[in-house]
Amino acid sequence: MRAYQGELRKLASLRSVWASIAIGVLVPAALTFLNAKSAAARGGNVDVGFQELAFGVVGAVILGVVAVSSEYTVEGESAGGGRQITTSLTVVPSRRRLLIAKLAAVITAVAVLAAVSSAVTLMTVDALLGTSDFARLPGVVLYWVLTALLASGLTLVTRNGILPLVVLILNSSVVTVTYLLSKLTPLAVFFPDLAGVRMFVRRVDLPVQLAPVTGGLVMAAWVAALLAVGFLVFRRRDA
Repeated sequence: MRAYQGELRKLASLRSVWASIAIGVLVPAALTFLNAKSAAARGGNVDVGFQELAFGVVGAVILGVVAVSSEYTVEGESAGGGRQITTSLTVVPSRRRLLIAKLAAVITAVAVLAAVSSAVTLMTVDALLGTSDFARLPGVVLYWVLTALLASGLTLVTRNGILPLVVLILNSSVVTVTYLLSKLTPLAVFFPDLAGVRMFVRRVDLPVQLAPVTGGLVMAAWVAALLAVGFLVFRRRDA
């Protein structure tokens, strides 16, 4: 419990985490405000708000990455002029316990962020269109949490936040590479982002339409595999 509380305090001390929270809450709501009425005019308002929440997962990506990468940043926000990992392992010598505490803190922070962002975005939809579907909110929360864990797992392997941030943010926002790949092969539907988004987005132009539960299980399997690799790397590497 102390290790978990310590990880939560570390997250709260990072300016980049607060930036990710702002992005995660404000971006989906702002995009929904801009897109809602035009989407309704086209008769495609079934996913208004939810498509924007899929884009807002960038906030969860940033949080998941910096939760791990901040441990290895020299002269970082919380490193006090050195690498935070040395202090962390001094306080919590068990790498297994430290990693579990860190991931638990990430899950807690992202779950709260996703719930708040979803509530704000869906209330925006309700105010603009007079309709909203809060029943899909658990799917959004789970998607954000799994995405953050995916980002943390990838950062555990790379030990650097730049590559995970570039790859995951670009794929979530600017150029959805996995979506483009789905035009070449239906197997791309089983990439974690395309599978996971089916938990709450109803209309997706994909060659294979996964059920929400199936999509969640596929994404969870990817996350479990990557975290397992990340844990092995974390245990074997020098601090």
